[in-house]
Amino acid sequence: MDSGVTVITNPTVNVRLTSTLSSFEVQRRFNRGISIAELKGKLEMIVGAPVSCMDLELFSISDKFLQKMDENEALLGSYPVDDDCRIHVVDRSGGQMGEFTDVSKVEKFELPDDAYDKRTDTARSFMKKQRVGRYNEEEMAKKKAENAAREEEQKAAADAIAVGSRCKVQVPGQPTKLGTVMYVGTTDFKPGYWVGVKYDEPLGKHNGTVEGKQYFECESKYGAFVKPLSVTVGDFPEEDYGLDEM
Repeated sequence: MDSGVTVITNPTVNVRLTSTLSSFEVQRRFNRGISIAELKGKLEMIVGAPVSCMDLELFSISDKFLQKMDENEALLGSYPVDDDCRIHVVDRSGGQMGEFTDVSKVEKFELPDDAYDKRTDTARSFMKKQRVGRYNEEEMAKKKAENAAREEEQKAAADAIAVGSRCKVQVPGQPTKLGTVMYVGTTDFKPGYWVGVKYDEPLGKHNGTVEGKQYFECESKYGAFVKPLSVTVGDFPEEDYGLDEM
């Protein structure tokens, strides 16, 4: 009776692949019976390095370097390759990391706007047919009129606010704040009319300077700009928060 032991080896192996061209790691399954030359041909399609400039390094499951895989005629299975081992592809052609993944280096195709406008299979064409968004002239005219009327309200409210007045600021979704009006008018950072307020507490966003331009002066985090309709001018004495008490 034959008492020998038969060892059955899986004909394929699942390995991790890395390369000097990418920071990504991928997994692929290969037949142990292919040669290293055949393996390189398959890796060229995966990592992008040319076969003629490709070196292979074998790492263990724990990423410990084992050896170079430099015998093109040798079979993959002749190397100590187990599932989850890592094969690192070294590209000697001069390729750089991210060369094949950096889309900023890819020349973009740009269609002239007038040519795009003539096409009937585009999102713009669909929106025009369905009169959606800015292609709905009636709706856009209505919104324009509403915005103009709202801006007139903001201007009228701004005209009624004087610099130096005590005020209460009520912005939807925020707590009511008290402060002093420091600026009224237009600004460079946004269109329309704005009111610069110095709050009684450090509940603001700046010190009266926005995008390098000073509109008024106050301590840091005490200044803010709000729309005129959010400001109510009146007798709002500054509260004593007991900051000087021990």
